Amino acid sequence: MIKKYLLEKLIWILFFCFLQGIFLVVAYVDSAIKISSILYIVFLSFVLFIVFLVIQYGREVSFYRRLEEWEPNVDVEIIGEGNTPFEQIVEKTIKQQIESTKQELNQLVVEVEQGKDELLSWIHEVKTPLTTMKLMMERIDDNALREQLMYEWLRVHLLLDQQLHKRRLSSMENDLYIEKMDLEKLIIQEIQSLKTWCFQKGLGFDVDLKVFEVLSDAKWLPFIFRQILTNAVKYSGKSDIKVRSYHNNGKVVVEIQDYGRGIEARDIPRIFEKGFTSTSDHKDQNATGMGLYLAKKAAVHLKIHMDVESSYGVGTLFILTFPHKNDFIDLISM
Repeated sequence: MIKKYLLEKLIWILFFCFLQGIFLVVAYVDSAIKISSILYIVFLSFVLFIVFLVIQYGREVSFYRRLEEWEPNVDVEIIGEGNTPFEQIVEKTIKQQIESTKQELNQLVVEVEQGKDELLSWIHEVKTPLTTMKLMMERIDDNALREQLMYEWLRVHLLLDQQLHKRRLSSMENDLYIEKMDLEKLIIQEIQSLKTWCFQKGLGFDVDLKVFEVLSDAKWLPFIFRQILTNAVKYSGKSDIKVRSYHNNGKVVVEIQDYGRGIEARDIPRIFEKGFTSTSDHKDQNATGMGLYLAKKAAVHLKIHMDVESSYGVGTLFILTFPHKNDFIDLISM
């Protein structure tokens, strides 16, 4: 800070030295003036000037030091009041700018929340005609046409469901209710919702559950399974998808194994990134890269550890490890 202060006052220091130099030149030229007296005056001036700089340094630097140490996320009042008119101008300008930014930010937050509420309302409204469409499609006699329409309906339904949970994710912690859940019922229900797609692709499920109950949230856990099962069906051929559960070190583990195209080794660390799609299969134009990203985010909130093992061309294994009962104390208390 001393170096910065001297640089700030450099022009004044040079001007002072220039004046002292003029005094010495005048004394040297004018023989009537004693050079010893001028040297004494110059020396005394330098001493007083240095004392003056030291005093001013203590007065002026304190404000700028607080300003330098101030973090933008900390209350601006920590800067304190300026001592000099210029410091007061700086202080006033910063506080006005921060107040203006806060107002703009609050307005943006309100607008975002309104947009979020409107989108959620729209999604719920769209679900009603979608349900009606499904009932109408189930009455179509042409099996091939019915299955094709049901497949397209399912795609729209899953995309809307994804958007709905994406908007709710930011406030997920305030919307959790941990309870005992029937794991078998949940998985069968999610498989049933994909049956049209499964029939169309000619694949099935092999469910082998050794554990039938888990502690989790009834809205978000089905969403996590839905994203994983949807991916498994999407990238599998005519082969069964295996789902099994068991205990491991006192924790419930659920594995979902498909024998589809698998994931490239270079892609595995990135599959949970927002918007990431395969780097090798560029034909997946319809992939949004959001499903596993949202599933991972939700799993973190539910304290579910999610692992992935995959070999390209062989298949993919998702491993969901649920926490101990005691690990839910923090979640239940929220």
